[in-house]
Amino acid sequence: MNTPAVLRAVRGAITVDADTAEEIRGGTTDLMAALLERNALEVGEMVSILFTVTPDLRAEFPAVAARQMGLSSVPLLCAGEIDVPGAMRRCIRVMVHCYMPPQRPVRHVYLREARQLRTDLPE
Repeated sequence: MNTPAVLRAVRGAITVDADTAEEIRGGTTDLMAALLERNALEVGEMVSILFTVTPDLRAEFPAVAARQMGLSSVPLLCAGEIDVPGAMRRCIRVMVHCYMPPQRPVRHVYLREARQLRTDLPE
């Protein structure tokens, strides 16, 4: 008997070195590739993807990289993070809403300097 998939949210973040379109697209691609691989996610399982960026990243939308990866059939949204003093800079965050079997563990992905955001998670 197959257990029906349940709606889950997978989180992740990555930092980039500069506010350039290339850095934002490259960082987003690295983040999404790791998130999809570690969670064995397929496009058909994804409901929506929300990206946020810190206020110092304005050169490109992370959704551009996601579309270039083949995620154009998934609804994508980009937004800005709150400008909190002392917060991590040049950071792209993501939350993927997806259907997964309940027995499949959710593996959140934090790369580069963004690992500092979730030191409680294994690498």
